[in-house]
Amino acid sequence: MLKDWIWLTTRKGLGARGVLQVLDYFGSPERAFYADPEQYDQIPGLSALARSSLREKGMEGPDRILGECDRLGLRVLTLQDGDYPERLREIPDPPAVLYIRGTLFHFDQEAAIGIVGAREPSPYGEKVAARLGLELARNGVLLVSGIAQGIDSIALKGALQGGGRVVSVLGGGVDVPYPWQNRYLYEDVAAAGALISEYPPGTRPNGEHFPVRNRIISGLALGVVAVECARHSGTMLTVNHAMEQNRDVFAIPGNIDAPMSEGPNWLLRQGARPVTCAQDILEEYVDRFPEKLSKAVPLSPEAAQQRLEQVKPREERQEPSAKAEVVREVVPKERQKARFTDDQLSILHTLGEKQKTYTADELVELTQIPARRVLSALTMLQVDGAVQEHPGRRFSSLVVLEE
Repeated sequence: MLKDWIWLTTRKGLGARGVLQVLDYFGSPERAFYADPEQYDQIPGLSALARSSLREKGMEGPDRILGECDRLGLRVLTLQDGDYPERLREIPDPPAVLYIRGTLFHFDQEAAIGIVGAREPSPYGEKVAARLGLELARNGVLLVSGIAQGIDSIALKGALQGGGRVVSVLGGGVDVPYPWQNRYLYEDVAAAGALISEYPPGTRPNGEHFPVRNRIISGLALGVVAVECARHSGTMLTVNHAMEQNRDVFAIPGNIDAPMSEGPNWLLRQGARPVTCAQDILEEYVDRFPEKLSKAVPLSPEAAQQRLEQVKPREERQEPSAKAEVVREVVPKERQKARFTDDQLSILHTLGEKQKTYTADELVELTQIPARRVLSALTMLQVDGAVQEHPGRRFSSLVVLEE
């Protein structure tokens, strides 16, 4: 039963490897649950805390977690499920349970690439991460990352601007945004892809969780790209996992004097594949995934710059002058239904009525559309170039709907 899997994976002091030890010894969570207390002493390497926790048979915790999963609309996968990614199952210490908010991807059929890097990148690193995310997404790659400030979130935003699909692997529950300033990005990722965690909903992010989490990022991917990082860092831990899992390792060359290029340059000396553009990665997998990877029509420099401008930190964006005239595209009435969903049309009508900017919360109130659908619609409208985001997470319409 699913409840037994949740019971086992929430035992204190056990950890991911301890869970696998218990499963290896008993064969299933059910057998572990109904085992005699003294049997836990026969499993080598378990801590006293883990053995004590295994003797606690209360199901209040698992029942609460399952209730939260139902309330939040989460999918729960276990190692025994057919939908569990084989790519992840084959790593040395796969998570026994995954909590998924958003799309359930068939990872074994996806050209998934992990992009990782420093939390405080240089302007060069920010530019490369955004462009790489954009270009890979437009060509069919499923981008996998964390969601930390810095390279992770910038690459995700670039992929979203490219209209792509994204996955964020978290160090806490999928319902606990961290860092808080990325809470809107959480919603965008869930709408266009998936948030994944081995920790149940409600789990606060813990420093110890992130190094453990990194093995899942590399485990779900065919390869991992290190954009910028120090020689000894969390990014390098992810790269080490990738090498242990026999994944491809890519690195962005950088200035030999730049501290944040120390890690990637070292990886290149160890044999990592250099990346100067998305095509350097795509050419490695196009023959294996011809139906997933298609060469997109390149964006014009102006269009690419416009999309990447949205990825920059808000304080760095060049907002148009209040007096500058914004040219809005007129969408003929007969094309509106084909181009936009009903939710998107409702939002565009609201934004266009007074040509004001509104926050997502204000749009929820004005349109009476649930928040998640409003956030999803805004993401897709930005990708389509129909809506523009302004400081303060406010939005305005860039189109006029013909009456």
